[in-house]
Amino acid sequence: MFRLSGFRAVVLAALWLTTSLLAACGGGGGGSGGGPSPVSNTSQAPTAALANVAAISVDRGVSGVPNMPFVSVTVCAPGSTSCQTIDHVLVDTGSWGLRVFASQLPASVALPQRTAGNGNALAECMQFFDGYTWGSVRTADLRVGGELAASLPIQVIDPNYAAVPSSCSNTGAARNTPSALAANGILGIGVFKHDCGAACANQAISGTYYGCSGVSCTPTAVAESAQVANPVPYFGADGNGVIVDLPAVPSGSAASLSGELIFGIGTESNNSLGSAQVIGVDPARGVFTTTQNGTTYSGSIIDSGSTGLFFSTTQMPACASPDQAYYCPSSTVQLSAVNTGSNGITSSVTFSVGNAAQIWQASGGAPVMPLFAGPAFVGSQVFDWGLPFFYGRKVYAAIEQQSTPGGTGPYFAY
Repeated sequence: MFRLSGFRAVVLAALWLTTSLLAACGGGGGGSGGGPSPVSNTSQAPTAALANVAAISVDRGVSGVPNMPFVSVTVCAPGSTSCQTIDHVLVDTGSWGLRVFASQLPASVALPQRTAGNGNALAECMQFFDGYTWGSVRTADLRVGGELAASLPIQVIDPNYAAVPSSCSNTGAARNTPSALAANGILGIGVFKHDCGAACANQAISGTYYGCSGVSCTPTAVAESAQVANPVPYFGADGNGVIVDLPAVPSGSAASLSGELIFGIGTESNNSLGSAQVIGVDPARGVFTTTQNGTTYSGSIIDSGSTGLFFSTTQMPACASPDQAYYCPSSTVQLSAVNTGSNGITSSVTFSVGNAAQIWQASGGAPVMPLFAGPAFVGSQVFDWGLPFFYGRKVYAAIEQQSTPGGTGPYFAY
């Protein structure tokens, strides 16, 4: 996912897809297809007993959307034992900070309201290509696996909080319920510390942060220390980055997949950088360059929150309406690309693209789809390496200003 406005001083965009393929197969909707209840007090069992590891699952989730990696997050009132564990929170290397729903937090987990510089209550709008989330900014202690970040600003998504400003709601549909978001929250663990940075600290930007008095909310500047924050750099010794480790998918689909979210790079015996290639990213925008079939995409990203590989090409046709978000070649095609980092390092990547409509129908709507790719939403400068890129790889995200064996972040590596 990428934020649309005011994000890191440039106009980038978040990619969240509820594909029409779901409607064609009876998926989607409020927790259909056996999805979990919006709130759970049962954490997913970790696949390792190490403090810096949390279990990742790719499954039917909340709304049956494919290629969504989930983790459990425990949210506590600051400095207390009043906590709630929330499952099926999207693991997102393309955003920064935790976002959960007010409906998932019982009254016993009372999170203090953050305030703007003028003393008004602080709220946030998170705009994506096809929608937005809205709600207050609160303070919480967060635990993921065995790691703890104390007193961190988070977004509590709540459509009933004050009145949603028109400058927020003018971007697509509201994603203010778990079924509409297709997740119980978003855990943004990308390469930046805060979700807007200096852009929002220096000026009020519509579609980002708001100060609210009663039901009236107006755009406001917000110091970085008060912005919704990536929890990873606040995890102490393991705070310089993350690794998303998912196994390969041996066929065109799978009913589920289990992996690990590992915190730290070169800080423990289980998170060495090894021979991974370090792809430096622009320190303001978090992007690098991809070249594919003679086309250069200068705004490329690695985003576990995207449900496919998304790029514009004439090499294959899009699926017929209403499934045009994805490509539908007559047979699976083998492609290659070269990623070039801001550090000058190049990396060749091979990947395959299948007929999304045929695979979806044949699998009965399986949640793991390694051959999904499409032209949806991305502009001509963006190659979005979404979740299919992660299958069979360890993907590293090093956080800005943090020292790692591969150099100082921000960078991706794989």
